[in-house]
Amino acid sequence: MILAKDTIRIAIIGAREASPEGLKFAYEVGKLLGEHGVIVYTGGASGIMEAASNGVQAGGGIAVGILKENDLDGANDYINIPVMTGMGDLRNGIIIRSVQGAIAVEGAYGTLSEIAYTLSDKKPVLAYKSWDIPGSINTETPSQAVDTILSIIKGNN
Repeated sequence: MILAKDTIRIAIIGAREASPEGLKFAYEVGKLLGEHGVIVYTGGASGIMEAASNGVQAGGGIAVGILKENDLDGANDYINIPVMTGMGDLRNGIIIRSVQGAIAVEGAYGTLSEIAYTLSDKKPVLAYKSWDIPGSINTETPSQAVDTILSIIKGNN
């Protein structure tokens, strides 16, 4: 059995409201990360989170959903491991503390807070049409995002 401490953990962060292009990007990133055996964390809900989790499933990976609620009502159908926090948006810190880096896809203010948490922890953030924050790295394609973040994380270990 592979222990979690030996497995790369990456968050895919983004909002419930997303463009078709953003949803496709999140799905493809999730699929590639799943194929690489990465444990993928999201907020577990709809939009970017659902597209990413669906991609992780298609890639044969594990999708962890850190949920706002105390129950599974808000969880998407592609979450393997749900974590019910009952903390609302405060759960964003839990998502970021659980991973080694994040890929932001579009996003709203919750995504902005997750980017800030990630950068303040000195973890890499790749951004696709997301907030333009000093320290984040813009990316254009799913493969570029995955290759770049994996290279950074493996170089930090």
